[in-house]
Amino acid sequence: MTLVSSDATWEITVSEPNGATFDVVILGGGSGGYATALRAVQLGLSVALIEKGKLGGTCLHNGCIPTKALLHAAEIADQTRESEQFGVKAELVGIDMAGVNSYKDGVISRLYKGLQGMIKGAKITLVEGAGKLVAPNTVEVDGTRYTGRNVVLATGSYSRSLPGLEVDGERVITSDHALTLDRVPASAIVLGGGVIGVEFASVWRSFGADVTIVEALPRLIAAEDEESSKALERAFRKRKIGFKTGKPFEKVERTETGVKVTIAGGETLEAELLLVAVGRGPNTANLGYEEQGVKMDRGFVLTDERLRTNVPNVFAVGDIVPGLQLAHRGFQQGIFVAEEIAGLNPTVIDELGIPRVTYSDPEVASVGLTEAKAKEQYGADKIKTYNYNLGGNGKSQILKTAGFVKLVRVEEGPVVGIHMVGARVGELVSEAQLIYNWEAYPAEVAQLVHAHPTQGEALGEAHLALAGKPLHAHA
Repeated sequence: MTLVSSDATWEITVSEPNGATFDVVILGGGSGGYATALRAVQLGLSVALIEKGKLGGTCLHNGCIPTKALLHAAEIADQTRESEQFGVKAELVGIDMAGVNSYKDGVISRLYKGLQGMIKGAKITLVEGAGKLVAPNTVEVDGTRYTGRNVVLATGSYSRSLPGLEVDGERVITSDHALTLDRVPASAIVLGGGVIGVEFASVWRSFGADVTIVEALPRLIAAEDEESSKALERAFRKRKIGFKTGKPFEKVERTETGVKVTIAGGETLEAELLLVAVGRGPNTANLGYEEQGVKMDRGFVLTDERLRTNVPNVFAVGDIVPGLQLAHRGFQQGIFVAEEIAGLNPTVIDELGIPRVTYSDPEVASVGLTEAKAKEQYGADKIKTYNYNLGGNGKSQILKTAGFVKLVRVEEGPVVGIHMVGARVGELVSEAQLIYNWEAYPAEVAQLVHAHPTQGEALGEAHLALAGKPLHAHA
């Protein structure tokens, strides 16, 4: 059987079209699935990778990459609009969504072709089609069965809605629809104040839309540290992004010009469209998982800390496993599972050690425990915090950004949480996750030299202060 990609740029031949047996059969070619495949072949294992859509999955085609491209275009719009404060005279004539989408799609296309080349070069057997688990060790695709000594479930997630809320793709849309809009909406209501909702609200406001976020929980990005939420909310007020927190959604009605949304208390909001951004659900329905005895919970596949399901030699990675739904979590889980199958006994992944970034304006980044969770785990009297304001950081002043670096530590112990708000702080979270994962003490980080002027200095300054020897910070 010869498989040819949709753009006809490459082909892969399967020498045994039926009854083929592999060391690893992977169902799903998104972040977790293809990472498993690439690491497994590096370790000398034979691999079949089954994907019904495009390699790269949600992250590459409908998630991380396209949204961040839109966010960068939004940043350019804001920089143009605000350029005079830097002594540069420029005028924002408007937003050409055809041009924005062309730029976005170009980024996706280049990464997609690169990924295709990597899979081909690794000699992974790529099977295009919808797969189903028909036995604990077998996946069937269009009547052809692929047997694995090990099977990895990596079928990803989809944009969720709410019961009774009908998505029509025109006035009531999901993030998938939002990524292909051919216009900037004049106004939008964003249902959900988590990462997805906050990022789209940020984009559309930068593009000139009137935006209001509706969130049932008491604050935006409620999974983050409370101080980070408050800082983002202050910034959004300044940007004239409206938000209603602690206000559950009740109903939506279509109007002549758009939608009318009713929230708790009977308050109504009207806009051109409603973006449903209430999270992502696991893509596991009708794939044979339960029929083959895989233990599930509300559609999620349950695993132990080594990502093994209750069925022998069946693993799961990525968004279908309860926890953070992040591409880099999927990558790491995929690498882990491949090494586990190969007998390398890799170190268990600490979920708290996975960095989290919201790419709005301002950005929010974190790793480890929030202050509240740290006090809950260690006791309030055992936790110390320090908040370093970016007002004292030279590069942040140059960028004209506000925000902070907040450290959470155990008294006489390591730093157990780092929380940051401000322009480009997502680029700082790599050092932050090293500090957390290596259980560094403030005094140990304080010894490190951070280049000047950089925003990375803010991490160094915060640790200097918490170690009792502040430089450009108040004690």
